[in-house]
Amino acid sequence: MLAVLSGHVIFSHYTYFDDCINEALPKEDDWYEHQRVSYVRYKGLWVPYPFQNNVSMLPKEDQANCLEGIIDAALEARVANTKPKNFDEWIVRMMGDGLANIFMRPYNYKVWAVPTTKMQCQWLGERVAAPDAKNVVKNAVLGKVAGNWGPNNLFRFPARDGTGGIWIAVAKTLPDEKKRFGKKGTVTKVDAEKKIVTMADGSTIGYNKLISTMNIDQLVESMGNQELVSLSKGLFYSSTHVIGVGLRGARPERIGDKCWLYFPEDNCPFYRATIFSNYSPYNQPQADVKLPTIQIADGSKPSSNEAKEGPYWSIMLEVSQSSMKPVDEANLMRDCIQGLINTEMIKPGDEIVSTYHRKFDHGYPTPSLEREGVLTKLLPKLQDMDIWSRGRFGSWRYEVGNQDHSFMLGVEAADNIATGAVELTLNYPDFVNTRKNTERRLAQGSLAAKLPTRAK
Repeated sequence: MLAVLSGHVIFSHYTYFDDCINEALPKEDDWYEHQRVSYVRYKGLWVPYPFQNNVSMLPKEDQANCLEGIIDAALEARVANTKPKNFDEWIVRMMGDGLANIFMRPYNYKVWAVPTTKMQCQWLGERVAAPDAKNVVKNAVLGKVAGNWGPNNLFRFPARDGTGGIWIAVAKTLPDEKKRFGKKGTVTKVDAEKKIVTMADGSTIGYNKLISTMNIDQLVESMGNQELVSLSKGLFYSSTHVIGVGLRGARPERIGDKCWLYFPEDNCPFYRATIFSNYSPYNQPQADVKLPTIQIADGSKPSSNEAKEGPYWSIMLEVSQSSMKPVDEANLMRDCIQGLINTEMIKPGDEIVSTYHRKFDHGYPTPSLEREGVLTKLLPKLQDMDIWSRGRFGSWRYEVGNQDHSFMLGVEAADNIATGAVELTLNYPDFVNTRKNTERRLAQGSLAAKLPTRAK
């Protein structure tokens, strides 16, 4: 749900996934393609992303501290004979203390809502760019900017209805009798012995094998299995607040074609801002639509309540929360708008025409130090009961928790049930994340028989 209602974009590792969404949205004008334009806000500067590859853009004193740390880390890597024990150690070993202190530690705390010392590092893979010491030093000397990095430097976004529009369209490719929404599609109880699922409207469904995409902690609660409930308590997650702000006026030049932006500093509560109106012209009202101003950005009342024409532009913000990072929920909108002023995203006199705030209790499945110890017991125990728990929070592995991964976790679980095929996404995240997985195509139907299977 977070991916559907926040600023998450599509970048795919699977041709089969591409086929499915292209079948649902087949027309050229169903999509807009973008090149990522992403920056980190630091000391009043816009530093190109990834921050660690663009030390050359920092103030000289920060450059010196970061370069010293990068060189120390490179020298240390030559003699290190043990793996880092946690994410914090990984950061220091890969980037040094300079980058750790000014960006990696504060930013990741804002994202994950837990200290980096409490996170493991096996999840990283393509998620975090490790700096090349020689290139960083060369760029600092020459004052150059590093080029685009990462799996999402090119992405596409639906022309209408946001990311949720993709899945509404995919659902329309399925027969109506196979779909359940609302109370008819909300699970309240799973009887693993009798193999019966009870829905919120009181109806029941019997099953032989069950693929569940529920949050795994809520799944075991619905089963009433205290052993599994106790085991699931070892998993940690953070909540995510999605904040939307709609503004009157032409998009400012300082915003330009920026896509999403990162904020490691404490002058704003949000860790990321997405210029949502840049993804599609349909992501804000057309200029001739008349809307009243609900407030001025500095908190003052507008001089008139009369509805006026645009143009308009919009920003989406994300704020994390956990027991280790509390949030003043009652005043979060006010604090976010002030944060937008503090970071010069908007000006105090800007007219705000709409706001939006929604909290997602399960926002990010934390790659905690305890995670694998729990999952290596919990997932097999459920499977022994003929329950395949899969998805972003169903299998709780953030490294395969994007939309394409979550989709394929379900596809591969069905293959596993039908033919015993290996679930590559679940069991080999690094393998699927470092290649374009082209073996399966929608037009060919199920290729389960051609997929590798475990020895009987």
